[in-house]
Amino acid sequence: MRRLQRIAVLGAESTGKSWLVHALAHVLQQRGQAVCTVDEALRSWCDREGRTPQAHEQMGIAQTQAQAVVQVSQGWVIADTTPLMTAVYSHLLFDDQSLYPMALAHQSLYDTTLLTGLDLAWVADGLQRDGPHVRGPVDTLVRQALDRAGLAYRVVYGQGHMRLNNALLALDMPGEDDAARQTREQAQFAINQGRTVWQCNDCSDPDCEHRLFTGLLTQRPTNDAIP
Repeated sequence: MRRLQRIAVLGAESTGKSWLVHALAHVLQQRGQAVCTVDEALRSWCDREGRTPQAHEQMGIAQTQAQAVVQVSQGWVIADTTPLMTAVYSHLLFDDQSLYPMALAHQSLYDTTLLTGLDLAWVADGLQRDGPHVRGPVDTLVRQALDRAGLAYRVVYGQGHMRLNNALLALDMPGEDDAARQTREQAQFAINQGRTVWQCNDCSDPDCEHRLFTGLLTQRPTNDAIP
C-alpha cells in the first residue's frame, strides 16, 4: 500500500473545498488508492449546537479537526479544512492569534496543501457563512500564515471538472481524460436518481454537481474553463 499521504484543502467560505475533497477522493479511489476524507469539524459543531462558536470554543474545534487526521495511519487522507482555518477565523472575528502555533505545527504534517481560489460565486449556507465580504480577508490571512511558516501551497482555480483536473495536476498526478470524466459524471448522476444518498447541502461549490446533472438531463455540455 502507498505510504501515508496527507492532503489539506484550505480556502475561504464558498470556494468549493468540500466538493473538491470528495471529487479528489472519488478519482483516487477509481485509480485503486485507499482514501479517507476528513470533513470539516466546524460544520458538525454548528449543526449540533445550532450556533457558531465563541472565542473560547475555537481551540476545541481545531483539536477535533487535527485528531481526525492524525488517527489515519495509511493510504491517502484528504482534509476538508485544517486547524489553520479555525486559527484564521479566530484572528479575523475575535482578534485572537493564539491558535496559530498549534495550527501551523499541525499544517506541517501535510504532504500537499491546496488553497481554493476565489473564482466561484458565493452562496449562502446558514450559520456556516458570513458573506462574500470576508472571503478576501480570509484568503489573505491564510496565505500570510503559510508564508510566515515557510509552508508551501498550491492555489486551485477553475470551474467544475477543470478545478478537479487542476487539483490533480497540483498533486503531480494526471488529470481525468474525457472518458474518465464522463464515468464520474454518470456516477454522480446516479446519485441524483436516488441510488445513493445525495448530499448537496454538504457541497461548497455552486457550479459542481448541479451543473453536471443539468447538462446530462438536457444533453447540453458544461462550459468549463480556466479563468
